[in-house]
Amino acid sequence: VQLQASGGGLVQSGGSLRLSCASSRRTASNNGMGWFRRAPGKEREFVAGISWNGGSTMYSDSVKGRFTISRDRAKNMVYLQMSSLKPEDTAVYYCAVSRTSYSPTNYSQYNYWGQGTLVTVSS
Repeated sequence: VQLQASGGGLVQSGGSLRLSCASSRRTASNNGMGWFRRAPGKEREFVAGISWNGGSTMYSDSVKGRFTISRDRAKNMVYLQMSSLKPEDTAVYYCAVSRTSYSPTNYSQYNYWGQGTLVTVSS
């Protein structure tokens, strides 16, 4: 499975961005999907996850209420709508395919990763 993340860029604090993740194979449509991020000098952290059918979503406390994850299984796409962005959201964002049909918060439970897209939020 190959993943292609896109949509990152430079945005001012309070602004919005929509990240997209395209999967090369329909197989991923039966798996949970997640978004992670890694800020400079920090560990990779879970941001949001969605179950195989979109019926269950999870968010980290730091983004809850500001970010929304969604997926279009027919198009093999996963999205992360980010609003009310803050400078501390600056990071490289990665999409990943879960080993199961759900989206755990532990990155070790994901076996396919995209190349990452950089989000920079200026103050």
